[in-house]
Amino acid sequence: MSTPHHYHQPNAPDPHDEDSESDLELDLHELDPTTSSHTSGPSKRNSKDTRRPLQDYAGRIPLRNLRVGRLRGNRGLRSSSRGHDAEEEDLRGLLQDDNENKRDSGGSAGTGDDDAPLLSTRNGKRKPKEPEGRLVQWANMLGLAKILRLPPSEPEQELPDDDEVEEHDPSSNRTVLVSQRQPTRFPPNAVSNAKYTPLSFLPRTLYNEFSFFFNLYFLLVALSQIIPALRIGYLITYIAPLAFVLSITLGKEAYDDIQRRRRDTEANSEGYTVLRFDDGSENLSSSKKRKAAKRKSKKSKNASSRLTDVEDEEASAEGGANDKQGVSYEEISKRSSDLKVGDVLMLEKNQRVPADVIILKTVSSDAAPSAPIVPEAVEPEADLLVGASSATSSTAPNSGNVASNEREESSEAFIRTDQLDGETDWKLRLPSPLTQALKIGQLQRLNIVAGKPDKKVNEFVGTLELKPPPTNSSYDPHISSGAPVEDSAGESQSKSAPLSIDNTAWANTIMASTCTVYAVIVYTGAQTRQALSTSPSRSKTGLLEHEINSLTKILCALTLTLSFILVALEGFEPEPGRKWYVSVMRFLILFSTIVPVSLRVNLDMGKTVYAWFIQHDDTIPETVVRTSTIPEDLGRIEYLLSDKTGTLTQNEMEMKKIHVGTVSYANEAMDEVASYVRQAFVSQDANEVHLVTPSTYVAPAASATRTRREIGSRVRDVVLALALCHNVTPTTEEVNGETVTAYQASSPDEIAIVRWTEQVGLRLLQRDRTGMVLQSTETGKVVVRVRILSVFPFTSEGKRMGIVVQFDAGNGPQDENSEVWFYQKGADTVMTSIVAANDWLDEETANMAREGLRTLVVGRKKLSSQQYSDFSAKYAQASLALHHRDSAMAEVVKQFLERDLELLGVTGVEDKLQKDVKPSLELLRNAGIKIWMLTGDKVETARCVAISSKLVARGQYVHTIAKLKRKDLAHDSLSFLQTNPTACLLIDGESLALMLLHHREAFISTAVRLPTVVACRCSPTQKADVARLIRAHTHKRICCIGDGGNDVSMIQAADVGVGIVGKEGRQASLAADFSVTQFCHLTRLLVWHGRNSYKRSAKLAQFVIHRGLIISVCQAMFSIASDFEPNALYKDWLLVGYATLYTMMPVFSLVLDTDIPPALSHLYPELYRDLRTGRSLSYRSFFIWVAVSVYQGCLIQGLSQLLIPSFESDAGFKKMVAVSYTVLITNELLMVAAEVTTWHWIMATAIVGTAAIYAGSVPFLGRYFDLGFVASSGFWWRGGIIVAVAVVPPYVVKILGRVWRPPSYRKVQGL
Repeated sequence: MSTPHHYHQPNAPDPHDEDSESDLELDLHELDPTTSSHTSGPSKRNSKDTRRPLQDYAGRIPLRNLRVGRLRGNRGLRSSSRGHDAEEEDLRGLLQDDNENKRDSGGSAGTGDDDAPLLSTRNGKRKPKEPEGRLVQWANMLGLAKILRLPPSEPEQELPDDDEVEEHDPSSNRTVLVSQRQPTRFPPNAVSNAKYTPLSFLPRTLYNEFSFFFNLYFLLVALSQIIPALRIGYLITYIAPLAFVLSITLGKEAYDDIQRRRRDTEANSEGYTVLRFDDGSENLSSSKKRKAAKRKSKKSKNASSRLTDVEDEEASAEGGANDKQGVSYEEISKRSSDLKVGDVLMLEKNQRVPADVIILKTVSSDAAPSAPIVPEAVEPEADLLVGASSATSSTAPNSGNVASNEREESSEAFIRTDQLDGETDWKLRLPSPLTQALKIGQLQRLNIVAGKPDKKVNEFVGTLELKPPPTNSSYDPHISSGAPVEDSAGESQSKSAPLSIDNTAWANTIMASTCTVYAVIVYTGAQTRQALSTSPSRSKTGLLEHEINSLTKILCALTLTLSFILVALEGFEPEPGRKWYVSVMRFLILFSTIVPVSLRVNLDMGKTVYAWFIQHDDTIPETVVRTSTIPEDLGRIEYLLSDKTGTLTQNEMEMKKIHVGTVSYANEAMDEVASYVRQAFVSQDANEVHLVTPSTYVAPAASATRTRREIGSRVRDVVLALALCHNVTPTTEEVNGETVTAYQASSPDEIAIVRWTEQVGLRLLQRDRTGMVLQSTETGKVVVRVRILSVFPFTSEGKRMGIVVQFDAGNGPQDENSEVWFYQKGADTVMTSIVAANDWLDEETANMAREGLRTLVVGRKKLSSQQYSDFSAKYAQASLALHHRDSAMAEVVKQFLERDLELLGVTGVEDKLQKDVKPSLELLRNAGIKIWMLTGDKVETARCVAISSKLVARGQYVHTIAKLKRKDLAHDSLSFLQTNPTACLLIDGESLALMLLHHREAFISTAVRLPTVVACRCSPTQKADVARLIRAHTHKRICCIGDGGNDVSMIQAADVGVGIVGKEGRQASLAADFSVTQFCHLTRLLVWHGRNSYKRSAKLAQFVIHRGLIISVCQAMFSIASDFEPNALYKDWLLVGYATLYTMMPVFSLVLDTDIPPALSHLYPELYRDLRTGRSLSYRSFFIWVAVSVYQGCLIQGLSQLLIPSFESDAGFKKMVAVSYTVLITNELLMVAAEVTTWHWIMATAIVGTAAIYAGSVPFLGRYFDLGFVASSGFWWRGGIIVAVAVVPPYVVKILGRVWRPPSYRKVQGL
């Protein structure tokens, strides 16, 4: 990493820049009343011999009188000559700068006399104006007086336009200038889930379409019609169907992508507050215009507004005085997509972080200033003296750089990262002490050096650099005019500080603290941690498409074979001028209807209908279909990969149970706990202030039995322990106009426990680093006050947290007799060896674990003063160790504290499940779906949720693999799982990575056979890798469901991605193929809509293939009867009309067919299991339909030719075509009716309506039919016989098959 370098701010205002508008830019000698008579001679500012002590001036210049007097005295002259003189003096400062080595510091610009008293202007006299030089006159004519004035030593450095800025190299470190234009260009902060761009849409979609064999086949057939020898009929009859198919498919893809872009626009339009610093460096010309406008507005004011002008000038002067402590700034609103690297964000509670940021400063909500803002508050009027008094200095010794103590105490923030890594615990984030001590207006002095973009969410290394404050020409009596300018903290050199993960907040995390957080953006858009962990969107193709593609290849091979056979039967004797292979090609074109071009159109339109059904299902409201090309895959799912936090659980903890050794309390029994707490902490005397310690509870009623007193004592002890042993901080916030108490902590478990103690009567009133105060909810009085001596926070390794407190019994916490207690709570696996021997702990923790509760064991130990002193000394000594410091400190704690603790009780906290999660998971398991839970949370949490949600069945063994370090140890676990295929596997991310690295095939082949797998501590990348691995190994359809940004990669890697609209974000929902609002909606999406979509599309596809194949068989029969000539049987409109107007609506109406009602699909989810075999569209069912098509085609065309023997003549040919074509249409309509399981009125209308349309169009088909023959009885009896022979036998066979081997849905229809 590159080291921080000194940054020179371009366009920085010159410290000696003159501005006639400021009343503060005055030399100290001008303000001295005693110098009014000493005006002879030039200024000697650099002469230390003639300089008066600064302290002599400090006390005798009342700045308010000075300002008011100057304003009143100059009112008349200012209105007439202010503008001209100011511009002239400004220009003289610019043009004569090269000839002057010494510049005046303030409003006396151009006078050259520092000793001239400013107060003399009260008489309306001004120093005589020097004659204008020719150069000055020319400059005035050219308007140069308005040009920015900078000394030659630091010329203006204009930053290049955005188009000229180089793109930042993402493989290198970056230097971020806080709230300034960056030297390199970074990617925009825009969310994009679109699959295509305007340029890539056509190439990518056409490539995807023609990657399917049948589309490519029809393209070649259409192009073949350009060759005259191969042309059959009109070219449009081959081009139009293909163009129509492609336009439908491309239009649907375009519509889906436009919808994605609209949803992305909604996410990108989310507003955020950004600080804009007004230091004049961004646009100095605009600043000059504002000043000119201000002068113009002041000139137009009348004398009645003098007091307002005085106040405005005082505020302006005070603002100028504060420039040395920080520039002024204002709050502006920016869209999320407009945020840039270097912007300073102001984030509030429950706001989503829009980009990767570094936290600079936190301010408590009540201390956060409002905009527009000047960094420092105005001092009281009594203190408005040039040169602050010693009292003022002592009050704010570092007023230039250090914030107040109140704001320093807010230097911590909590964030929720469940949308990023799936962990439910809140993360503590801290600003760097270097930036926390700064005023907000000084944040622009910061530079940040950060590493290259990285996907590791738990690692970050950077450096923070604080530049010296800019020199300022504002008047300050404490600074000599010749001395180097320093800020009030004495800073004159750059300062650096390290940055770590504790100073960051990544994109899509949520602010959980009530404080206001100021943070600077360091990574945007595609370079954020969340985006780098997300795989790019891909075009998904359903399994049905691939199956039909395979069947199409079979049909094409059948067509080629048939064509070759017909040419071979002709004896390969071509006609004069025609080669045999030309005849083969012509037969291929004639039989091209075997591969129906309308197949894709029907399937794509069917998908649109399925999407409409899903989005208008009232039982799953607000469900959105984002990818309408794969609804059939919803009916083929075999593996479901689910997130935990926000998907299966609500991430809301609730205290459900507490056990104190002999009694367990839950639900309504908590009222009894509250009564015990009331007895112990509420004094009988309402006016008495009684502080309670563990040894001085309020005496229980004498009437209570001994057993009840003992139980009451146990309950009081455990409630007090839970009220003290935590890291929770209470905060107040306003909700709906009411002030409510909120809690913030790193763990939601602790917040749930503290809320429970409040419900039973003991509220956490106050908490800081030194102590805690507990209040009785009954009386509102303080009942417990403790001093915090030591805190041992929870760690993943230790699995416990402890605290040492000293109770205040009313004599103050420093009382020698004050009680010191050590409280500790933790997981039962570690607390069992710490607490004293007992006979109930293991049993009760096991009982709670079986209920899916997260258990915590609570204990305590009383310490004498000597014991604590010995511990403190040893602990302090261990904390100074250079090697093995953590283990040494832990050993001291174990030696002195964690030994023979008094066991107080066990708590059970429940992570609230989403609605109907348990029955939903059970239904999906019964449907034959194997469920994997992939989460970033802890092992214990994942186990509890798996049990409570019934993901793990009662009595099912859970095999845990955690912290696996050596690859040779993996063999034992794999062997066990192979011999116990009904066990549940629980594996952490570290062990999973080792398995995938060294035992990939063995692990995945074993894991995919298990009914349930729980993987915890998984990174977003690992989730996606698992999804891809299952797909590659099993070639089965997998569905991934999640609600957070950390689930996007997994969702996009799945065959079907389902996103849940989360509380804090919609990243998963936007990136998913289907969006739902609750997990339980997934069951209806799969077992009802998925099943119907697959079965309908399978029936539709086979019917379309049947429709094309039967007409090709008729063509083959005619070619055989015509001496194997490749002549068309049905030409032009007959061919087009058959595939569109005369059969399309009845065949397409099959998308409305259902075999069972919705209730039965949920009652018998085993019906979904049958779909995995693919029997609805298999090679077996395909060849059955081929056989039916060959049978019907041979009979229809063969009987037509037999019953009309003169078909070789033109008149006989028209009669034969009329009979065969009419029978063909009638056969299709009857076959559709025979296939319907549940009639819908649209289906009946489509069949009857199509028959009527055909009958009505016959009179217009005189070009193809003999209309006189159609009107005769010979046409009707011939047609009736052929229809009966073609339709009745297949229907009878179908009925017999259903009776002999009824399908599954037939078995449950009668129940």
